[in-house]
Amino acid sequence: MLDIQTQIARLKRPPLLVNAARFGLKDYRRKTHLPRILQGPVPAKNHAVLVTLCDMESHLNSLRKTRDAAYSAARHVEVLIALIAEARRIAEVKDPN
Repeated sequence: MLDIQTQIARLKRPPLLVNAARFGLKDYRRKTHLPRILQGPVPAKNHAVLVTLCDMESHLNSLRKTRDAAYSAARHVEVLIALIAEARRIAEVKDPN
């Protein structure tokens, strides 16, 4: 089983989604956005946040691939923004240089 950071690093998504998420990173505010994105309380452990976001993103990606009517590109982008921001946050804590 791959660790969560490796899973995130291996994500392959359309460039338009990734670019939109990168563009949105500058406006990401954890206290404001994360509870809304998770649609509930934020888990206390950072790893649990990443796992939840990975699961959400994976589900959205499968909806995208199957062209499901429930798919929302805007929702997918906001989940990707949170996923990237939270992964960076954890990486900074592990490597405080």
